Amino acid sequence: MNEAVKKKNELLAQKVIKGLKGRNMTGFYAANKEEALKMALGLIKEETTVGWGGSTTVEEIGLKEALIKGNYQVINRDLAKDAKEKRALELAVLGTSTMVVGSNAITEDGELVNIDGNGNRVAGIIYGPEQVVIIMGMNKVCKTLEDAISRAQNMAATTNTKRFAIQTPCNITGSCAKCKTPETICCQYVVTRYSKIKDRIKVILVNENLGF
Repeated sequence: MNEAVKKKNELLAQKVIKGLKGRNMTGFYAANKEEALKMALGLIKEETTVGWGGSTTVEEIGLKEALIKGNYQVINRDLAKDAKEKRALELAVLGTSTMVVGSNAITEDGELVNIDGNGNRVAGIIYGPEQVVIIMGMNKVCKTLEDAISRAQNMAATTNTKRFAIQTPCNITGSCAKCKTPETICCQYVVTRYSKIKDRIKVILVNENLGF
């Protein structure tokens, strides 16, 4: 990323952070992955319970590994031996002190947009964990809510179908067909426009291209 883009993103991040504040959420800006990791760990108290939803970004900044190695009570759904145990762990994450996740998109005015298949990730954003720490690259900032939904549909969801080899129309065409096939991962569309509990949702905007 060249310097001009970095500086532009810094200004844009401040606009998004202002938008988040007006929606009862807290925004932070990190210049890079290393800074984002340090910032995220600073928001999570040691010895408390912590878990996560599926997120490439959380892995990319090294947060998942740091939590596993750190002094935290980690609910690690990745260790589940079968679907039944995975479901139990996903439900347990909803009762944690902190859930760490990514987000498919965010508007310049601070509205979060997420599309989910099973729904456990968006469930935790909506309700359950005492706090939700969201990590996202500046590549996910969109001008409008319509743009953010389109990004979630045509970038995040379609990429996930390829990542998990899910046979939906978008896996073939690369764009959302708004399908109703049994394999669809676009079951839940969630727009978080306001946090009922002040500062429960904390968003770390990272000046790098992270996730998809």
